[in-house]
Amino acid sequence: MNIDAKLGLDVFKLDKEPHIVIAQEVCATVCTNRACLYVCPADLYELDDAKRMTVNWEGCLECGTCMICCEPRALTWSYPRSQFGVQYRMS
Repeated sequence: MNIDAKLGLDVFKLDKEPHIVIAQEVCATVCTNRACLYVCPADLYELDDAKRMTVNWEGCLECGTCMICCEPRALTWSYPRSQFGVQYRMS
């Protein structure tokens, strides 16, 4: 089974509160490499039409890669509250 098929088995129990928050001013003025656009295995980061970074936190795999790669520390990242977030299924 390939990775796309395995990820397709996962279920996301969504919280109302995001567990990833972007400090837009820091992101826009300090960040030079936009690493989060390239390192997120779920491809959740993108620039909107106004060139502001957005994150679709609802599909987060909770790996923390974005937090580690964000050198200017423009992200506030935490695990979702208990019972929320990705619900991995093994098969």
